[in-house]
Amino acid sequence: MAQKLYDFKLDERMELNVLIKSADIRVAKNGNQYIALVLADTSGEMPGMLWEANANQIKLFSAGTIVHMQAVRQVYQGKPQLKVLNLALVDEQLQLTANDFVQTAPMQKQKMVDEVSQLLFQITNPTWARIVRYLLQKHETTFYEFPAAKTNHHAFSGGLAFHTLSIVHLAQNVSKQYPHVNESLLLAGALLHDLGKTIELSGSIATTYTTAGNLIGHITLIDEEIVLAAQALQLDIYSEDLLVLRHVVLAHHGLLEYGSPVRPMILEGQILHQLDELDASIQMFDNAVAHTEPGKFSERIYGLSGRMVYHPTTKE
Repeated sequence: MAQKLYDFKLDERMELNVLIKSADIRVAKNGNQYIALVLADTSGEMPGMLWEANANQIKLFSAGTIVHMQAVRQVYQGKPQLKVLNLALVDEQLQLTANDFVQTAPMQKQKMVDEVSQLLFQITNPTWARIVRYLLQKHETTFYEFPAAKTNHHAFSGGLAFHTLSIVHLAQNVSKQYPHVNESLLLAGALLHDLGKTIELSGSIATTYTTAGNLIGHITLIDEEIVLAAQALQLDIYSEDLLVLRHVVLAHHGLLEYGSPVRPMILEGQILHQLDELDASIQMFDNAVAHTEPGKFSERIYGLSGRMVYHPTTKE
């Protein structure tokens, strides 16, 4: 089996085909241009530097391009990094596509589609059910294809739907444990909470933030979508049903400094925030452990407040 990016050890030389996820042109202290790259395959992504890049290389090696790479795995400030020795465009006869190098959700798309379809019947409040159904139909293609984030968590194709369903499963169990929780509201909020990322992000290939994503952000974007859906369905946007649904979604980051316009003021909003944090952090821990040898610490993880993750050798 062909080796992947993360199969190579420190200081080991590699030669393989990879996808350029991003390519930033920068100027070194000596005045020469270089390309700061993020290279990827199905094992993950890794930054790399192509030093003293010429004009032709700058033109050829852009985001979304598949290249044959020769490089050495190094470490910089505690994080893996590639010293790129050479890049070349892959032979077109190989018929490779960007999708061949993108990580995918550990759940088949059709299974996610089927499960979401069944979940809609569990939202018994007609206002919430109509809003959720309307918006999931509107964003159906991108919802099942997009990542849940650019880098931090569930940053793979289908990650948005997979992350959403993970939270739904947690929400269902919380509702069983605490019967007084409004399960319909919690499920509706869970299904909608990150749907604005279909507007905030560009997609799963060479993921970037869109203009709307940078200027507004996914939380405000999905609130706008809820309001537009309510207007299209001729629903009162200031009815309590719609206000509490909007609040649960708007408050799901929990703190103002984390992007929430408001902090949770109803139970279901607080629960959704905690479940979102739980699922995202578990995925970040899993990803760090997958790229760390047993008995070693990972690099510092930005999404985990700069903490390192330890990979225990104990299995039982």
